[in-house]
Amino acid sequence: MSEFDVLCIGNAIVDIIARCDEAFLQENGIIKGAMNLIDAERAELLYSRMGPAIEASGGSAGNTAAGVASLGGSAAFFGKVSSDHLGEIYTHDIRAQGVAFDTVPLKGEPPTARSMIFVTPDGERSMNTYLGACVELGPEDVERDKAQAAKITYFEGYLWDPPRAKEAIRLTAAYAHEAGREVAMTLSDPFCVDRYRGEFLDLMRSGTVDIVFANEHELKSLYQTASFETALEAIRADCKLAAVTRSELGSIIATSDETVPVEAIEISDLVDTTGAGDLYAAGFLFGYATGRSLLDCGRLGSLAAGLVIQQIGPRPRQNLRHEAQQAGLL
Repeated sequence: MSEFDVLCIGNAIVDIIARCDEAFLQENGIIKGAMNLIDAERAELLYSRMGPAIEASGGSAGNTAAGVASLGGSAAFFGKVSSDHLGEIYTHDIRAQGVAFDTVPLKGEPPTARSMIFVTPDGERSMNTYLGACVELGPEDVERDKAQAAKITYFEGYLWDPPRAKEAIRLTAAYAHEAGREVAMTLSDPFCVDRYRGEFLDLMRSGTVDIVFANEHELKSLYQTASFETALEAIRADCKLAAVTRSELGSIIATSDETVPVEAIEISDLVDTTGAGDLYAAGFLFGYATGRSLLDCGRLGSLAAGLVIQQIGPRPRQNLRHEAQQAGLL
């Protein structure tokens, strides 16, 4: 088995993306800027009310895997789809981007997950996700050889919603650590943190997770403080490495004894923030897996995130390796 730079574990979701105004969100009871979990009936209702839409394979960790591959890294993915039309789309897309994806699809119900994403004029995205087949991801889907062959295993906090996925992640982390590898997670969103604060802190403090990705809001939610500085000091003590994004302020990379500020790249037009954190993680993890400095890891993350927010959709259309070479980062 060849070595992978990053193994990503996440919800395999097809994104259905449409523009809307603020009034649409209010009229339909959609919480702006959050990932709202919905059932099949609400999914059908929102889909019927959407304007012209773009379908694209998404899901947080899947986007990260695609970003690692675009940078020239080797990536693998665990995630559950169903044997249906959207499942075929998802499988084709992620493999076409160079990601090893061999999770056995589900036969029958529930169908492949989909997320209705509404993008307001300010570029903010509000996600309404029907998890479908994702909830069936379990320990039997863990491929031990891939878990032990990956330098870093990375999973999304959203996976704490479907219960059997927790078992799959803990098993994968055990295999990874057995092989001397590292495990990373993203906190995913503030509402996710609110639901699982205690469990997330335990994952960090127990050593199950070595590296944490978060944005400023998620970090403050984790430690229930309004002070960014207080939260940053707290996470230093709880994990080996934290990378915290702060939108136009860039990001901060923190270890127990080091703080590395990273500037955001200049952009010409903010179109859609979908995938920004996912692509930041892709750039950072690619840099980390290939032995670069923390500053260069952060710069690669900023570059990938800055490019993806200037387009509709969560996966980069540009060749990220070429863009990183042009920026002098590779």
